[in-house]
Amino acid sequence: MAWCTRYRARWINLNRCFASLTPRWNGGSEVALESFEDSRVTLAPSKERIEVPLPEEIGSSRITGKDVAKSNADGGSDMFDEIRQRFLEFKSNKFLKEAAHFQNLARAQSPKFLVIACVDSRVCPTNVLGLQPGEAFMVRNVANLVPAIEFGPSETGAALEFAVKSLEVENILVIGHSRCAGIEALMGMQDSNTGNYVERWVVNGKAAKLRTEAAAPHLSFDQQCTHCEKESVTQSLNNLLTYPWIKERVEDGLLSISGGYYDFIDCTFEKWSLDIEGSGATGGKRYSTKDHQFWR
Repeated sequence: MAWCTRYRARWINLNRCFASLTPRWNGGSEVALESFEDSRVTLAPSKERIEVPLPEEIGSSRITGKDVAKSNADGGSDMFDEIRQRFLEFKSNKFLKEAAHFQNLARAQSPKFLVIACVDSRVCPTNVLGLQPGEAFMVRNVANLVPAIEFGPSETGAALEFAVKSLEVENILVIGHSRCAGIEALMGMQDSNTGNYVERWVVNGKAAKLRTEAAAPHLSFDQQCTHCEKESVTQSLNNLLTYPWIKERVEDGLLSISGGYYDFIDCTFEKWSLDIEGSGATGGKRYSTKDHQFWR
């Protein structure tokens, strides 16, 4: 029974730890938070942080060329051996050589971009667009969807709020991509078939599905999916404007929102934005697009 006692003691300590992190007032009662402003615990990046030692001051954790060479020699079939080697190479070739930059990042982050991309393993914005640590706050979900505010609380909505209100990013980029399984699931859905997690999530793109079916009924299913992959990005841009604190910043010129499409078949990239000033929302609900660019 000794292991039970130890387990119970650890569980009690964990509960005490989490309890200490819960904001309390009015006699200690817990209060549900409606937004970041309602909380007494701020998530905004602090300008006053403890000093972070430079890598050369860390001593025992410093990675040498011999460490990397040993990692290269270890080999093995375990994929984590390769991941470990990549980490050591990153530390040796990037972290140590740009010590001052990473020390500043350790104190606080101030990204200029919020990037919303798909979870697809073939779509890696940091790799495809060359984004460096500290440049972009990243959100990845199935089919790179942004639900409208009416959808209610979501992980994507929480990330939007933190990135826009606390980090004050200047650009939001929503990136779609070719051969998206999430969009394929959306296009293949029947109205009554929303039973699993994927379908319950991708239904947020239903407006894009309906627009695709109306605009391209003559196309094959695969071609319709390609059309919807781009249409859903534009729909997500419009959904961003359902959040008042995003729309206000866009109208004030403090925030720009753009759509992108990465075709990993022939490695091309399309970029566009919404014509907020020129067209207005069609029927009060939707803005047209402008400034189309094609990178190849």
